[in-house]
Amino acid sequence: MDDATPATGQEAAGEGTATIDQHSKRAASFGAAASAYAQHRPDYPVAAIEWALAPVADAGRPVDALDLGAGTGKLTALLARLSDPAHVVAVEPDPGMLAELRRQLPGVRAVEGRAEAIPLPDGSVDAVLAGQAAHWFDLDRALPEIARVLRPGGVLAGLWNADDASVDWVQGLHEASGRRTVVPILGPEDQDRGTSTWLTEVGKQLFWPPEEGVFSHSHIRTAESMVETLRTHSLFLIMEEPEREATLADVREFLASTPQTASGEFALPLLTLVLRTIRR
Repeated sequence: MDDATPATGQEAAGEGTATIDQHSKRAASFGAAASAYAQHRPDYPVAAIEWALAPVADAGRPVDALDLGAGTGKLTALLARLSDPAHVVAVEPDPGMLAELRRQLPGVRAVEGRAEAIPLPDGSVDAVLAGQAAHWFDLDRALPEIARVLRPGGVLAGLWNADDASVDWVQGLHEASGRRTVVPILGPEDQDRGTSTWLTEVGKQLFWPPEEGVFSHSHIRTAESMVETLRTHSLFLIMEEPEREATLADVREFLASTPQTASGEFALPLLTLVLRTIRR
């Protein structure tokens, strides 16, 4: 389940500023749950990261990579393993998430900053990756900044984990938790548009049309750790406590009554979507 499922199109159209305000509130909600986020969120399949980096992979040297909106370092850790910690930098705006990232990955350079104002020099990286984060960016401001720090021919890739709702019991889990089964690439007003619009008109002047890759993944959970994972999603972080606990009680009931999840550990099926584009 993605942490940023925005309001439906009807809600966005009907509520306007209120929807944008909720989006901002959700974007700022993660720091208070940083430790739980690090413990309970899934990582990313190595094949997805390798595909994202393929346009700049060079056997002669490590890739200089930026993890933008790095959170607690789920993607950063894998980048550091695939390349070299000295060639990876993480940028994260939330102080709580950044502190947890530094605790988890003391050997990686991690700095406070945001996609709209990246604290790196011009042309300093080969790749900018954003795991479960690009939907929070103001893309018209962020894409020129990303292009600025990328070397010519550098790659920008967004990665999103989403539950595989083609599996019946996963769809049932979504219904029990009151969530939509979408990957919110574009933010609160545009979530139902195609991925071809991801770059925005500003971005299309700076990057080639994006390519899309989808990779199978999974997350080992128990009923209780599944509930704890849900608690780290922005939808639940901003809920009033009575509503949150009532919804999570429904989730516990569903998990206890579903054969695939009722006894011990289970693998939550995930799909990892990657959008990859090259700086012009």
